[in-house]
Amino acid sequence: MRARGLILLTVCSAAALAMLIGLGIWQVQRLHWKEGLIAEIESRVHAEPISLKDAEARAKVGEDVSYLPVRVDGKFDNSKERYLFAISDRKPGWHVITPLTTSDGEVVLIDRGFVPDALRDPASRSQGELSNMVTVTGLARPPERQGLFIPNNEPEQNRWFWRDHGALSKSMLFAGTPIVVPFFIEAERSDIPGGWPQGGQTRIDLPNNHLQYAITWFALAFCLVVIYVIYVQGRLKAK
Repeated sequence: MRARGLILLTVCSAAALAMLIGLGIWQVQRLHWKEGLIAEIESRVHAEPISLKDAEARAKVGEDVSYLPVRVDGKFDNSKERYLFAISDRKPGWHVITPLTTSDGEVVLIDRGFVPDALRDPASRSQGELSNMVTVTGLARPPERQGLFIPNNEPEQNRWFWRDHGALSKSMLFAGTPIVVPFFIEAERSDIPGGWPQGGQTRIDLPNNHLQYAITWFALAFCLVVIYVIYVQGRLKAK
């Protein structure tokens, strides 16, 4: 094997090895970050609920209020329900998002929970269309961004595929109104007349596969070294 070819092979192999090890280290760092995030979420969701005003105050100073339990009193405007496509227990349906107006005149968008497709029409679950003053407890959740494979929302047909806070507010005639709270509240499971919508839909079991990914990258790095050594030894013996 010519010296020039050996040098080129060594340089390319070293670059690939550095890249594989770097990816493995990055996944280890991601693992520690994800474990910390999961621990923080677990701590938050089991904390005592705070008031809506406290949650707003934290959000205004830049604090992440996601997954904080919040309790709020107010009245639903059921005429402005919006429907977010979802799958629960492998069944297609919709999350019912309803504006709730507090006694202070603020509006917060409540994700009341899941209804199967057959119960999307409010008339089919009229018992759950609460019109009196209610107390809602749930987890604060920030507005979403449209994912790469998420369809566009269809406001005219009241079919939503991601929670665009601004567009939802606009469709409810709250566009530009400062009294709209800048986050959602996902209602916890509770006794709703008729059983629908079914709250408690927040997913907190975040996937954590970073250890497997790290092992994969380190294993590939090890294989690269083994293949390099075997190949070089074979070429040198063939001289």
